[in-house]
Amino acid sequence: MTEKEKGQAGLPYNPNFDPELIEERKQAKELCFAYNQTNPSNETKREEIIRKLLKKTGKKFLIEQPFFCDYGYNLEIGENFYANHNLVLLDGAKITFGANVFIGPNCGFYTTNHPLDKEKRNEGIEQVKPITIGNNVWIGGNSVILQGVTIGDNTVIGAGSIVTKSIPANVVAVGNPCKVIKSIS
Repeated sequence: MTEKEKGQAGLPYNPNFDPELIEERKQAKELCFAYNQTNPSNETKREEIIRKLLKKTGKKFLIEQPFFCDYGYNLEIGENFYANHNLVLLDGAKITFGANVFIGPNCGFYTTNHPLDKEKRNEGIEQVKPITIGNNVWIGGNSVILQGVTIGDNTVIGAGSIVTKSIPANVVAVGNPCKVIKSIS
């Protein structure tokens, strides 16, 4: 089993010395660099780069620059997706965004976790779990969504939240750690 196959299976793996994963990250970083260096008024070129980088996009989307990801092929964005400046998607596992998702500036989505055991951590071992964001979700600026989290449809995550556990549909949630504070009717 390759390191990539281990990671895709949710097993601990080491992406740091695997030539295939190193090359895939390099390709994604080069596309991110090209995207971030493209003139904001050149919407056609920007859209072309994102469509090449991401596995799936809706017809209508906008990701403000700068934008960063690890692989790109684990990313799916739905229709009418908007992300403000400085979006970071560490996509060792799949990250899926539904339709009408709006993300504030300086947000991070991190599918990766590292072992508590220092020897394994120092070897570069990591483990990934997917992140799923439903439809009609708004995520406030400076929020972090951690591995394995699902955020339900129509939910609002308040600015500055650290989302460590899944959040249900139709609620407002905020804080560190992020907790539901009210339902949305």
